[in-house]
Amino acid sequence: MVNPSEYLQQIDSVIAAGKFKDSWASLSKFEVPEWYRRAKFGIFIHWGVYSVPAYDSEWYSRNMYIEGSKAHEHHLATYGHPRDFGYKDFIPMFRAEKFDAQAWASLFKQAGARYVMPVAEHHDGFQMYRSSISHYNTVEMGPERDLLGEMKTAFEEQGLTLTVSSHRAEHWFFMSHGKAFDSDIKEPLARGDFYWPAMPEPDHHDLYASPPDQEFLEDWLIRCCELVDEYRPSVFYFDWWIQHSAFKPYLKKFAAYYYNRGEEWGIPVAVNYKHDAFMFGCAVPDVERGQFADLKPYFWQTDTAVAKNSWCHTENNDYKTAGELIRDLVDIVSKNGSLLLNIGPKADGSIPDEDREILLAIGEWLRVNGEAIYDTTYWRTYGEGPTEVKEGQFTDGVTKSFTSEDIRFTVKENALYATVLSYPEDGIVTIRSLAEKSRHFQGIITSVRLLGHDEQPVWERAEEGLRVVAKNVKSDLPVVIKITLD
Repeated sequence: MVNPSEYLQQIDSVIAAGKFKDSWASLSKFEVPEWYRRAKFGIFIHWGVYSVPAYDSEWYSRNMYIEGSKAHEHHLATYGHPRDFGYKDFIPMFRAEKFDAQAWASLFKQAGARYVMPVAEHHDGFQMYRSSISHYNTVEMGPERDLLGEMKTAFEEQGLTLTVSSHRAEHWFFMSHGKAFDSDIKEPLARGDFYWPAMPEPDHHDLYASPPDQEFLEDWLIRCCELVDEYRPSVFYFDWWIQHSAFKPYLKKFAAYYYNRGEEWGIPVAVNYKHDAFMFGCAVPDVERGQFADLKPYFWQTDTAVAKNSWCHTENNDYKTAGELIRDLVDIVSKNGSLLLNIGPKADGSIPDEDREILLAIGEWLRVNGEAIYDTTYWRTYGEGPTEVKEGQFTDGVTKSFTSEDIRFTVKENALYATVLSYPEDGIVTIRSLAEKSRHFQGIITSVRLLGHDEQPVWERAEEGLRVVAKNVKSDLPVVIKITLD
């Protein structure tokens, strides 16, 4: 096992010798990697011990210890009392016997993803990789395989960029409800124990309540840096609660260490954060299950899932449609963002048919229309149309009813892409931002065509807008109009 004091000394040494120091002033020199700006679409993977019960959500490890909750009642009926069968007893059942990293990589490539982000450690504290920090990892327990290591090799062989996420911070309190009654979570708990530290759960939005102690924070920092050193991810994503005041010095240390390691390797890297955990400009902001209503001058990412109710696989997942997700992708990219789309594999490592079908449908659309997504940048306006996109996190539960007037723009070289989110039955599209006297564009249009369709549209630039007519085009998915400019 790693010597904590030696690892902390190594962290300080790398920071002292590197370009980035553990201060916001120094970290503000961070620049978003070019590959990341260009990628636009990634796959998130919530897969772990919580995939064994496949009930409620990935928060099963917390909720099963809350008396009266549906997860607790389900646990009693299915597995028995938590004093006799606790969360740790799911670990031997997490075997990943059907996991094939090469097959996953092939699927994600077909889906059109450019980067992939497995959850390396969720709130439950079980590591999906080889670790010298804790014995509770997939190499020593459960599958007895380095799942993250296998993914890294397979993804990179397919040209996919490996990124990782850590949700460790919330483990400070995540298992604490098991202390409220007779369960398998009992004091004394010590560093290295699976359930440690199980401290009282605070108000999640209180930036000062139940502050983690130095021992936990140092353990958190070392875990994160070990992931960086052993797997060299190109993006490191943090879930919420790192915005707590106690994490601030450690966040700065981690970012400086990670950015300096990236400089050493010659690999441009980035950190994702939520809730202003990082000073603006020092990392990439992420919006959970939501979008921005307007174009942003800075690069951002949204993370959402194929299912509305859970990030992990459950037997009753409420799935979105591929069309909904493609429209979200187009909207997000037009506003200078990137979509990180989550799937939830089963405990055995197989990917559910519903998840697979959604990914393949997105990939099929991207094979035809990807030039309007990949390597593009934003235009003078993100788009036009009457449908409001609600801004903020956790706003993706309601399906947006886009119309034929809802159009989103991206640009690359001398091409302006106008993606019609709901193509009209009559085949007549009017792009108002390209009207003869438009405040957005007063240049020259040399050609107009529709990606993936043989019909040559009839077009004219009129006072009300650029009128594009292609009456034989029928599609339930967004249609891209490529407009060549001079």
